[in-house]
Amino acid sequence: MMKLKFIIITGLSGAGKTQAIRCFEDMGYFCIDNLPPTLILKFAHLCSQTKGQIEKVALVIDIRGGKFFDTLFDNLKLLKEQGFDYEILFLEASNKVLIKRFKESRRVHPLAPVGRIIDGILKERAKLRELKEQADQIIDTSNFTPFQLKEEIIARFSKGKKYPKLIITVLSFGFKYGIPVDTDLVFDVRFIPNPYYVDSLRKFSGNDEKIMKYVLRWDVTKKFLIKLEDFLEFLIPHYIKEGKTHLVIGIGCTGGRHRSVAIARKLTDILREKSHSVIVKHRDVYHDERGS
Repeated sequence: MMKLKFIIITGLSGAGKTQAIRCFEDMGYFCIDNLPPTLILKFAHLCSQTKGQIEKVALVIDIRGGKFFDTLFDNLKLLKEQGFDYEILFLEASNKVLIKRFKESRRVHPLAPVGRIIDGILKERAKLRELKEQADQIIDTSNFTPFQLKEEIIARFSKGKKYPKLIITVLSFGFKYGIPVDTDLVFDVRFIPNPYYVDSLRKFSGNDEKIMKYVLRWDVTKKFLIKLEDFLEFLIPHYIKEGKTHLVIGIGCTGGRHRSVAIARKLTDILREKSHSVIVKHRDVYHDERGS
């Protein structure tokens, strides 16, 4: 049987599934949006009869399928039993961002056509909870532009020679806003002296050199970075050997504006100097609330 690769794209309405499937199409996947789960296996067999013309398939399957969506797990089980390989990509975003996107697009939520958007979002979260738990990859698109989402998907799913075996994302964040759901490793840097309490530095962020110099000047910071570098250099080869293609390293402080941003930037430089492919992102740097 022809070895086909299926990507099942699912997740919350408004989280970016349309942009995602366009990206997969650009990468050479045969794509179908809103396929009823009951047709997955039949479609897989049709693809297997194309004599290699279709090798990679991306399917968007979500709650728009209505009652058919409830059969998804049964049909995925049949797909696996008949030798077809698949991976689930789950897209999500914060309630605040989803509401904003729905209002900007002037669309109604499929689970709240005549009610409040938030009611539909909460119903959908509950309905998709089990599916999210079984997902192979989760991407929180709350702070992604369409271009950044495309970059993230290419980094995670492209198997071409152009891209390295392991893509590392270093992600700064604030604990007060929650730990990012897609992190593989989380490091807490709240033990480092906080520039927020220095009046002349408070208004700046870790993207400013003044903050970088302040955060990196301390002996405790220097020792931490040495130990962190050694730890990651031990782990990364084992991740690659195990077949991992994407590693998300979370660097957290209180608000995600000062210390975590500076450390994430420095760690990115360290990893790039060792020829690793690294993407750096700052989730909470623009929040204005107290603390970092």
